[in-house]
Amino acid sequence: MKTFFDFSATGIDGKEINMSEFKGKKILVVNTASKCGFTPQYTDLEKLYREFGPEKFVILGFPANNFLWQEPKSNEEIARFCSLNYNVTFPMFAKISVKGKNQHPIYEWLTKKELNGKADIKVKWNFQKFMINERGEWIDFVAPGESPYSEKIVNWLRLA
Repeated sequence: MKTFFDFSATGIDGKEINMSEFKGKKILVVNTASKCGFTPQYTDLEKLYREFGPEKFVILGFPANNFLWQEPKSNEEIARFCSLNYNVTFPMFAKISVKGKNQHPIYEWLTKKELNGKADIKVKWNFQKFMINERGEWIDFVAPGESPYSEKIVNWLRLA
């Protein structure tokens, strides 16, 4: 069975990034959008990243335009938006599809039990959060409307 570290994705700057670069860290994977009611979660995501990362924890942001066209911007515009409005320093990736026929392989793995070995999960909206352990194993997820500082995420990050 594949782990999260068997995948790669294009960074928002156009460079290919192997997920194996994040071995040994807890990973929070989040599908993002700039025109969503949950977009202000970028503030808490960045705060969480600064508090718990970057040595043992990383947040990976995957912009997606799957829900009511709430991410219409280009990769360059997304990078600028995140930097100027939310001072985002965690890794952001090029815009992908998180569901449907063009679903990115990372999200296919995140959402299908036959691939991740844990659960079948639908991506319900922007800012759904997936928790991956230091060995690249799927651990759990947090609903889009829940804060990045949800008890589930914070307790997981505090575990040794």
